[in-house]
Amino acid sequence: MIIDHRTYTIAHGRNKDYLDLFEAEGLPVQLRHLGPLIGYFQTTLGPLNQVVHLWQFDDLADMERRRAARDADPDWTAYKKKSAGMLIAQENKILAPTSFSPLR
Repeated sequence: MIIDHRTYTIAHGRNKDYLDLFEAEGLPVQLRHLGPLIGYFQTTLGPLNQVVHLWQFDDLADMERRRAARDADPDWTAYKKKSAGMLIAQENKILAPTSFSPLR
């Protein structure tokens, strides 16, 4: 099992717009293709204007297959057009659980 950990930095003043659009149009597409969401968070201290989301996959091949299906979905293309310019940075990490992690 792996976790896709993504941190997006949202353009100043666009947090509410981004979160509202993602919840209404981006999240349903991702749930349809990526499976259950582990968590979606926004920063309240430290670097502001950031959201972090976590998705679980069996392995890298599973992640690539599911993301390819999402990327081929016309609803995802429409969401990406509407959200263009809202994000100014993105950081991706792939996390693997330790032998004693509750999530494995």
